[in-house]
Amino acid sequence: MNCLFPSLFTVALRTRRSIAPKYLGLFAFAAVCSAAPALGAEKIYITYGPLEVSVPIASLELFAKEGKVDTNLDGFAQYAKKAQLAEIRSALQARAEISPVTIAQFLYTPQGEVLLERLGRVIQTKARQPGFYAIRAALILAASDPEGLTILNVLQKFPTYGIRIDISRGLGIASELTSLINRSNRAIAGVAQLSEAQAASEPPVQPAEMLEIQLPGSYAWKKSSVTLTSPNRDRTFDIDIYLPLKSPQPAPVVVISHGLGSDRISYEYLAKHLASYGFAVAVPEHPGSNAQQIQDLVTGRASEVSEPAEFVNRPLDIKDLLDYLTKLSTTNPAYRGQLDLQRVGIIGQSFGGYTALTLAGAGINFAQLDKDCKLENETWNISLLLQCRARSLERNQYNFGDPRIKAAIAINPIVSSILGETNLSQIQIPVMVIAGTADTVAPALLEQIQPFTWLTSPNKYLVLMKNGTHFSTIDQSPQSVFVPPAEAIGPEPALARRYLNGLSLAFMESYLNNKSNFRPYLEPNYALGISRNTLGLRILRSLTSQQLQQFSSAPPPRTPAPPLPIEPLTPTSPPSPVPVPR
Repeated sequence: MNCLFPSLFTVALRTRRSIAPKYLGLFAFAAVCSAAPALGAEKIYITYGPLEVSVPIASLELFAKEGKVDTNLDGFAQYAKKAQLAEIRSALQARAEISPVTIAQFLYTPQGEVLLERLGRVIQTKARQPGFYAIRAALILAASDPEGLTILNVLQKFPTYGIRIDISRGLGIASELTSLINRSNRAIAGVAQLSEAQAASEPPVQPAEMLEIQLPGSYAWKKSSVTLTSPNRDRTFDIDIYLPLKSPQPAPVVVISHGLGSDRISYEYLAKHLASYGFAVAVPEHPGSNAQQIQDLVTGRASEVSEPAEFVNRPLDIKDLLDYLTKLSTTNPAYRGQLDLQRVGIIGQSFGGYTALTLAGAGINFAQLDKDCKLENETWNISLLLQCRARSLERNQYNFGDPRIKAAIAINPIVSSILGETNLSQIQIPVMVIAGTADTVAPALLEQIQPFTWLTSPNKYLVLMKNGTHFSTIDQSPQSVFVPPAEAIGPEPALARRYLNGLSLAFMESYLNNKSNFRPYLEPNYALGISRNTLGLRILRSLTSQQLQQFSSAPPPRTPAPPLPIEPLTPTSPPSPVPVPR
């Protein structure tokens, strides 16, 4: 079972460990959480129905620090292989690089308290009281300790004499997670297999052309930054504008909406890439859900990761931005005649993916939220904790759809409940949904693959990045207070960004400029042709709910088709631009 403590804890750990269910008797805490605190717990009491076994924490410390198994652990150790014991020992000492202030502030947010409440059912005090408050105290104390936030240190800081692990509940959680993971793996394998079957029926893509769209274009461009004050809201936000130079005609506009806790720098690389091909790119910063909001949370100036109002403010930011650009193109000599505001595309990641799809025509689905959020404390879909915050909004008929938006790309979007099937099916413009198969924040099956089946647009694309995570395509900003470790970012983030450059360019050229010569770059055989083993790529044009149900209940294929070998681009010495037919 994967050690998946949701949200900030999942991405904060420097290592990811796996502990088999049979070791839950001793190490259930390691399989359920990534950390836990203490002023002086001395023993762990492991209960399973009427049975109870106690383990001194000192024995765990001896094992973790010196590799010695004393008589208290000998009975457990005999069931484990040498490599597995080494893995458990390493997991006990794995240090999370997170400050006590950051973790304290998060644990007092509504999302943090939901996670503590669920975790506290399994990790209890010796007196069988829920561990909610003790776990929170222990996490903060351990993060404050010079040795840092490790599982072992958390156990030692637990503020009661003993820690009780309810194995029955722990195994129930393990079963839930195992079921979800297996169902997700089968669905992902089925989607990949269907994509490969479609690719096999298409003419092959010429290898010489495969990587061209990932390379810079021929346009020079200039960047300018402005601060926009909304005419209808008490809201001011910054915008970066990338304007191509010497364009023979007004440039179509692409807007990029960053995710929660990110900023305008997160997708600067993508903005530059699109601008080099003649697109005008506008990148707003969403106050209230950007990197500054996380900084404010850490310093006590904010009480939530994001206020519910951001579900309304974000799409309205884009509308205000488009209105501003419309005015700019008619009143400012530098922009007059340079922008085509009737050909607008939008790209968004995570919270920005939600933003993109609302502007594409989907509204907030309060009925679906009310239904799904009844299970908010039971779900392993961590993004639901954020989506459910929208229930506190005024129950208006929010209409964010904008006719200027002609194409939308949603990367790791969080939409399953807040938009739901009814509202996602109303989108009629071309849509691309990008999912990472290793995304633990917005799980691919629940937040991208299943919602993709609800889309009714005739031009829709599902892109799977095998081993891609929630952070694969994000370029880290130097201003970010939260930097995910390499394990959370996943393999080859530079390759993920090149994938996104090429796919975004081909999609926007196809549906904003109506250039048919870019369509082959959106087909399954193209994705298969450039796919790499470390970070696989698959594209699917259609998927029904019935097919997904069949995939989820069937065993995964044993031998997926291998990707065609493609030499990687060398990031240290980028090749000269290769002209692409325009």
